[in-house]
Amino acid sequence: MSSGYYLDIWIYFTLLAALMQAIRTAGQKQLTQHLNAMATTAVRYIYALPFAWLYLWWVLDYRQLPMPELNTTFLQYALIACVMQILGTVCLVAAFNYRNFAVATSLAKTEAIQVAVLGVVLFSASLTALGWLSVVIGVVGVLLVSKVKFTYKDVFQNPGAGFGLAAGLGLALTTLLIRQSSLALNSDLLLSAAVTLTFMITVQTLFSLVYVYWQDKQQVQFMIRQWRLCLFVGVTSVIGSIGWFTATSFQNAAYVKALGQVEFFITLFITYRIFKEKISLIEYLGMGLIIASVVILLVWA
Repeated sequence: MSSGYYLDIWIYFTLLAALMQAIRTAGQKQLTQHLNAMATTAVRYIYALPFAWLYLWWVLDYRQLPMPELNTTFLQYALIACVMQILGTVCLVAAFNYRNFAVATSLAKTEAIQVAVLGVVLFSASLTALGWLSVVIGVVGVLLVSKVKFTYKDVFQNPGAGFGLAAGLGLALTTLLIRQSSLALNSDLLLSAAVTLTFMITVQTLFSLVYVYWQDKQQVQFMIRQWRLCLFVGVTSVIGSIGWFTATSFQNAAYVKALGQVEFFITLFITYRIFKEKISLIEYLGMGLIIASVVILLVWA
């Protein structure tokens, strides 16, 4: 395969991930009518698990390569990533219990800029000046699209805001650790991403299933009864994860998350196509900034 293929493949996988995550979110919103927050989170792992293993089997067959050894470095990074993703999700759910949780969820969307900063501090990742500009413009665009009015009280006197930032931090660390886990395998990047994905989903499935069963056995029964919707969430989740894991294996995680912010553009488009609501001037401005961020990233950065 040409070097151009490896240069561009992360773009396609990131766009796939953003699209699938937007669709999965719509499914999860429906699921919350039947399941509690933790069970809803567990569904994305449990129903995704068989498809993750199927994808790994396909990649092994397609690449005609042996299964890479799960070395100590990989296990350390991958297990910490599992914990960080769960903690990030828990913090986001915790934010819902406080007044004006919209502020908290919007602050969680600063994940892209947190990935950029933490990548430089923890893993010596580098971004060009235009790369930084793309990340910042994209985050501002996302906050504008969120239509949230930030007040001093909402940000500095609302515990939910702290949970929102903590959620962004947890998910940012997850993204960076996924990349380090994949690179630690020293194997074909497509295969490394598939192995990392399958390992993490397996661990998270075991943990979340045990926790949900221990917390409320009835939730497990509801997850079985609502299998069609759960299956939809699981399939869209695993396809989205394949996109994220593969993209971050091939490219700097900050660039992946910067491009991945088109998810909010897609979500807004889907929402307004379904509900026929008008788009405000501020939202148009936010979408324009997200588009500008992507153009800067792909053309000049």
